[in-house]
Formats: sequence, structure tokens, C-alpha cells
Amino acid sequence: MDRAVLRGANFSGAHLQRANLIGAILQEARLNHADLSGARLSGANFVSASLENACLAKTDMEFALMASVVLRGACLREADMSGAQLDAAVLTRADLRKANLRGAGCRDARLDEADLREARLGGAFLVGTSLCGADFRGAHLRLARLDGADLSDANLGGVEGLTQTQLNRAQCNSGTKLPAGLTGVKDAER
Repeated sequence: MDRAVLRGANFSGAHLQRANLIGAILQEARLNHADLSGARLSGANFVSASLENACLAKTDMEFALMASVVLRGACLREADMSGAQLDAAVLTRADLRKANLRGAGCRDARLDEADLREARLGGAFLVGTSLCGADFRGAHLRLARLDGADLSDANLGGVEGLTQTQLNRAQCNSGTKLPAGLTGVKDAER
């Protein structure tokens, strides 16, 4: 199904493990509860698609277009999403452990309560992103853009590459757990 045009298709609950959907057009498709683990999705277009509670573990999604996609509760463990475009995407409570999001664009996305432990977010564009309650323990944040990102109640303990300059541009609260030596700018101080 390489480069297939599947706009608006309904694959909810489908078993598509290791499928080759490189460059496929899946705009507005419904893949809720689908199993796409190990699939090849590089450059695929998922704009406005719904993948709630889908399994995308170990998928290759480099440079995928995923603006306004809904991935609420999805499993994206060890997925390669480097360079993916996820502006305004909903990844609330998504499992992104050990995922590669290097250079991904996530402007105004929602990653509240997402599990980002050991994720690679170097150079990711998280401007205006809501990351309330997200777990970043052991994640790599070198050169990630956090301007206006909401890190309220997030756990940033043990993150690598996070600087005070990055935190000064983000929003934290008293529940934000920070690495030793770094302080957050709280809502009241803005």
C-alpha cells in the first residue's frame, strides 16, 4: 500500500502490523484501536486522522504529516517520529517512551499526561504545547524549543540537555519537578 490514497477510510480495530504505508494519504482516516506496530509510515499524511488508543509501537514515521491528528491514549513506544509535523495534535496520555521526536514540530499540541520517559526530543519544536503532568524522566531535551510550553505538574527529573534558558521560556508551577540546579518560572511571576 505504498503511496496509497486512503483519505477518510475507516480502519478502526484493523491489524496492520508491519504494513508499508510510506507516503500514503490517510487524511481524516479513522484508525482508532488499530494495530500498526512496526509499520513503515515515513512521509505519510495523517492530517486530521483519528488514531485513539492505536498501537504504533516501533513504527517508522519520519517526516509524517500529522497536524491535528488525534492520538489520545496511543502507544508510540520506540516509534521514530523524527521530523514529523504534529502541530495541534492531541497526544494526551500517549505512551511515547523511548520515542524519537528529534526535530519534530509540535506547535500548540496537547501532550498532557503523556509518558515521554527516555524520549529523544532534541531540537523538537514544542512552542505553545501543553505538557501538563507529562513524565519526561530520562528524556533528552537538548535544543528543544519550549517557548510558551505549559509544564505544569510535569516531571522533568533526570532529563538531559535542559537549560535554564529553555525553562525561562516555559510555564511551570509548584508541582513541576525539575532537575537539580534549575528553576522554573511560575504562573504568578509572569
